Amino acid sequence: MSFEPKTTIEPFRIKSIEPVGMTTLEQRQAALKRVGLNLFQLRSEEILIDLLTDSGTGAMSASQWSAMMLGDESYAGSRSFFKFEARVKKITGFKYMLPTHQGRSAEHILFSTILTPGQIVPSNTHFDTTRANIEMQGVETCDFLISEGKNPMLDYPFKGNMDTEKLEALIEEKRDRIPIVMITVTNNAGGGQPVSMANIREVSRICHANDIPFFIDACRFAENAMFIKLREPGYADRTPLQIAQEMFSYADGCTMSAKKDGLSNIGGFLALNSEAWSERCRNKMITIEGFPTYGGLAGYDMEALAVGLEEVLDEHYLRYRLGTIEYLGMRILEAGIPIVRPTGGHAVFIDAGALLDHIPWHQYPGTALSAYLYEISGIRSGEMGSAVFAKKNADGTLTPAPYELMRLAIPRRMYTRSHLDYVAEAVIYAARHKREIRGVRFTYEAPVLRHFTARFEWID
Repeated sequence: MSFEPKTTIEPFRIKSIEPVGMTTLEQRQAALKRVGLNLFQLRSEEILIDLLTDSGTGAMSASQWSAMMLGDESYAGSRSFFKFEARVKKITGFKYMLPTHQGRSAEHILFSTILTPGQIVPSNTHFDTTRANIEMQGVETCDFLISEGKNPMLDYPFKGNMDTEKLEALIEEKRDRIPIVMITVTNNAGGGQPVSMANIREVSRICHANDIPFFIDACRFAENAMFIKLREPGYADRTPLQIAQEMFSYADGCTMSAKKDGLSNIGGFLALNSEAWSERCRNKMITIEGFPTYGGLAGYDMEALAVGLEEVLDEHYLRYRLGTIEYLGMRILEAGIPIVRPTGGHAVFIDAGALLDHIPWHQYPGTALSAYLYEISGIRSGEMGSAVFAKKNADGTLTPAPYELMRLAIPRRMYTRSHLDYVAEAVIYAARHKREIRGVRFTYEAPVLRHFTARFEWID
């Protein structure tokens, strides 16, 4: 006899707790007014459940905290670096690794070193900081997401895949302008959707046939590996580590924000195979991040990362992680609220454009829904629509994002199922009162990454 439980439990027990911000409706309304409806500007004590991002916001394990006591803070030659480096090389197989304080620094070092104005960098979908770091070099970005990935409600196993026909067409037309090709796993901007091994392999084949380096944005590589195990034929009996190693074997390098699948609060790295590029990036890194054996990180951070990169590939953890996201998504979907299907690896993405069909894209339904949700419940979420991804054209007009989403990003190993039930109840309440939600307009926006510091106001 075999017991087959229907409940996915957390594969850990709670050892330390932290109080959350219990606020009144009046306090939240005052906070929204103070920050101009921009939830990035809220203070942490004003937030009950924080789903703004899963980047660096998770809980570290007892093993990670204890490893931090071993941190070697030597300026050069830190033994903590060599632990971190060894773990990265075991997973990725790349020859050279540069530690950075987070992923966007790895992006900046790489792109400011190898890119020149007038080039083009294609991807399945560039995320916001990746796009900004590329475009600040005077380089064009383009997204070649498959058509299935542009239909939020379509249930398709690998909606993060790159459209290889469009990639080949671009290469045929503009090969001399393409310095690298990137693919993001999982595809955050497209709903946290995974990329199949077959697609990674095909993108690699196309790139190498045309002598173009292929890089992976690897911040959620473990979640992507687990999706491949669960969904792609031929991988059910492979471990997440083995799948991750195969993923990286097709690439020439990667950038990573280890604040996601490094299970740590800070850190990242740039890894690559080219000795020439590694030397140039190392020289750039010294002026920005620090000596190559600490790269903007304390020794204790590298100790935590070395442990986190091992823990993240535990199959029990990954099943719990993906199951948690699916549980919240299904509760919301069963209430008739449109979400990106199937649920991704780190967040539930609500289709705010479809839900708030009375608010046009240029009044930012994702931002409006996020502000309303915080007002009624104290939950902080994030917009993933045109406030973040609209493209400014040469004539000053905006091309909207492919969809207007609101992201509920779940920090790793932090919230219990009762927290998620509360989130579902609040979202369902907001959906039932959607006619109370008005559009918003910018009252201030920065020229780059405007959503971080913007201010908005409700439209009467």
